[in-house]
Amino acid sequence: MKWKEQLLQLTPYQPGKPIDEVKRQYGLENIIKLASNENPFGCSEKVTTALKCNSAAFPLYPDGNATNLREKIASHFGLSPSQFIFGNGADNIIQIISRALLKPGTNTVMSAGTFSQYKHNAIIDGAEVREVAQINGEHDLEGMLKVIDEATSVVWVCNPNNPTGTYIPENELVSFLEKVPSDILVVIDEAYNEYVVAEDYCQSVNLLDRFPNIIILRTFSKIYGLASLRVGYGISHSEIIRALEPAREPFNVSTIAQEAAIAALEDQDYVAFCKQKNREGLQQFYLFCDENGLSYYPSQANFVLIDFNKDGNEVFQYLLERGFIVRSGKALGFPTCVRVTVGSKEQNDGVIGVMSDLLTEKTILS
Repeated sequence: MKWKEQLLQLTPYQPGKPIDEVKRQYGLENIIKLASNENPFGCSEKVTTALKCNSAAFPLYPDGNATNLREKIASHFGLSPSQFIFGNGADNIIQIISRALLKPGTNTVMSAGTFSQYKHNAIIDGAEVREVAQINGEHDLEGMLKVIDEATSVVWVCNPNNPTGTYIPENELVSFLEKVPSDILVVIDEAYNEYVVAEDYCQSVNLLDRFPNIIILRTFSKIYGLASLRVGYGISHSEIIRALEPAREPFNVSTIAQEAAIAALEDQDYVAFCKQKNREGLQQFYLFCDENGLSYYPSQANFVLIDFNKDGNEVFQYLLERGFIVRSGKALGFPTCVRVTVGSKEQNDGVIGVMSDLLTEKTILS
């Protein structure tokens, strides 16, 4: 077969271990998954009600234009329906952008230690990837500006960043955007936007009138609790959306997913509830880290990256064998860390207890 050479050198995205597989492998009855930054409280009751009442005809294709969802979300943001593109998760929008703009002879700029799919798709599409090392877990925006040149086609900014949970203050982001040439698309990935509490965080939707070259990514997979239904979207200028649309596969968001997203958007009280519970959960982890002298990145997302000063895979395995699935930082560029999704209070207490056991055993062994 005449495969792309770069494809043969890539490994597929590695999702968190399936719960049933872990149960069988380790003979465990209960497994808590805190690896994929899902909402531990699930979705709004309005979503479950809407899906029970859904009378969609399964033999029919979904609305390829996502008309009802498009109008609902445009109203939510006070924007034109033509300013949105929808995908099978935000990952799909990343893939669409890469397919539309990246090719051999172009380059794309991103932070090191950020969401892996920016780089993954760029490699498949034959573009040069320029990664700039982070500073204390944060984007080095000045460093990113220095590697932009005439061949740069796309710049990726993850805000808050995955996997560190750090964020870019508004003044720094605006200053950065002012210096990026207007013919380069800047992707501002805000998958965790709804969890942010920082007062100087930039709601970049407000920057659309000022910058003609940005697209903002959002998702229903995180705080809205619809990860299994896969609904993501991009917000930009109508001209950019129009140019991207031919790279989007038809019918890429299912009928059920569209209905669920509409219902989820209607329950902002639930979003506020989940946001508050998430802050309380983060405080549980911060207290644990402070009491045990562990470094971590203060997070504006629904996860925390903790440095155990030990091989991240070993920490991952220790927790796994005791019924908690987290994410090793080794594959994320943080080899002595693990990333832990914030769960319910009981789930957090549970994993913190096991992490405490790990530290105690480590002390005894040393």
